[in-house]
Amino acid sequence: MNQHQKRMATQVTHDIRISVKAEYSHEQSDPKAGRFLFSYRIRIENRGARTVQLLRRHWHIVDSLFEPREVKGPGVVGATPVLATGEHFTYTSFCDLRSAFGRMSGTYTMRHTDDDSGFDVVIPPFELVYPIAAN
Repeated sequence: MNQHQKRMATQVTHDIRISVKAEYSHEQSDPKAGRFLFSYRIRIENRGARTVQLLRRHWHIVDSLFEPREVKGPGVVGATPVLATGEHFTYTSFCDLRSAFGRMSGTYTMRHTDDDSGFDVVIPPFELVYPIAAN
């Protein structure tokens, strides 16, 4: 693992396994201007016996020097994936901070496709840290 990669955060809720790996993006950031961009890759895996669909996301974003913010919306990266038993969906997205340190956590609202019952799945907290600041 190089200095730009962090450990993977993983959590299982209602038989849905969420794994997250965040990375600092040197190319898209400008620390002198207070712009720190991080990419994160999320894998959503259905370990349960029922087919599920991801409907919504709700993020809590903490920027160490600024007010926390929330992001809510339908699906992820324009998709509302349906996952049968054993299937997974992986996507990459981004978060911008104005400081070198932050954290993200949240939930996905999902539903069982057989009876339309809804439930929330925890997205494990993960750190967003400018690599040079961590040394």
